[in-house]
Amino acid sequence: QLVESGGGLQHPGGSLRLSCTASTSTLDYYAIGWFRQAPGKEREAVSCISSLTDGSSYYGESVKGRFNISRDITKNTVYLQMNALKPEDTAVYYCAADPAQTMCVFTQRAYHFWGQGTQVTVSS
Repeated sequence: QLVESGGGLQHPGGSLRLSCTASTSTLDYYAIGWFRQAPGKEREAVSCISSLTDGSSYYGESVKGRFNISRDITKNTVYLQMNALKPEDTAVYYCAADPAQTMCVFTQRAYHFWGQGTQVTVSS
């Protein structure tokens, strides 16, 4: 089971850090994806990080240079550091994983386990 946290209300230009953790699995072996869904829009890929043995990470064009994905293996947590937030970053953010997926992919159907989502609102 995946659990996201860290969402909230932030002003444009501000920062938030989202966390994704699992209570019963070790995330080290899985690729973890972050996705988001804004009101009235389809869910889109934000970032992903491959398993610990690879460690590669990727970002969607709209967040490249502003967001950073990382792991803390001591806390079994994957973070999404979001900087220079914009109103268009407002969405529900989800993390996702799949035991069969070790390499980062932006294909949503590759991930069978999803968290409940955490709301991020960027507004002045």
